[in-house]
Amino acid sequence: MAILFQFGLVAFTSIFVLVDPVSAVPAFVAITDHADQIGRRRMARQAALTCFIVLTLFALTGPEIFRLFGITLPAFEIAGGLILGLIGLDMLQARRSHTKETPGETQEGAEKEDPGIIPLGVPMLAGPGAISSVMVLMSQNADWRHEVIILTAIAVSALISFFVLAAAHRISSFLHRTGIRIMTRMMGLLLTAIAVQFVLNGLRDVGLIR
Repeated sequence: MAILFQFGLVAFTSIFVLVDPVSAVPAFVAITDHADQIGRRRMARQAALTCFIVLTLFALTGPEIFRLFGITLPAFEIAGGLILGLIGLDMLQARRSHTKETPGETQEGAEKEDPGIIPLGVPMLAGPGAISSVMVLMSQNADWRHEVIILTAIAVSALISFFVLAAAHRISSFLHRTGIRIMTRMMGLLLTAIAVQFVLNGLRDVGLIR
């Protein structure tokens, strides 16, 4: 049970840090500035549901995708670790990584009537880093208990994302940019450590290190 709890903590932390709804708050505020409270809540719900569906889909089909394209798990662990590392380095500098969204996507989203699915759900919440992470976690742990933990971590991350985005305007007013940057840097440090661990796991799996 202790091992499962530790795995669940790692799975939730890695997924939630990559979904990172807190640093998406400024973009969400800008995109939904024209909407009323009911509209913002609806967009937050759409974004969180899209995030849950996309991450669950890739988690369940990840092993099959590996087999289809002949990709080994160590190769994807190393590639995923590099992607997470790039995102983590951007977060350490309190910058929203361009792998999540670009300023152009934020502006385009603000011009859409209903941006809840794109760009809020994908790629702002369910971006390449989060997708890579759930695929690696699911492929590393094939038994049903670990799979349930990963899917639960995705669901909890999506649920928290909904509450964060639904309260985005209040959070933005309370934390301001300085508070959001501090939290982003803290999560960036954690994400960088997770990225290094992914790379080390890949190198260990191919026998380059012990």
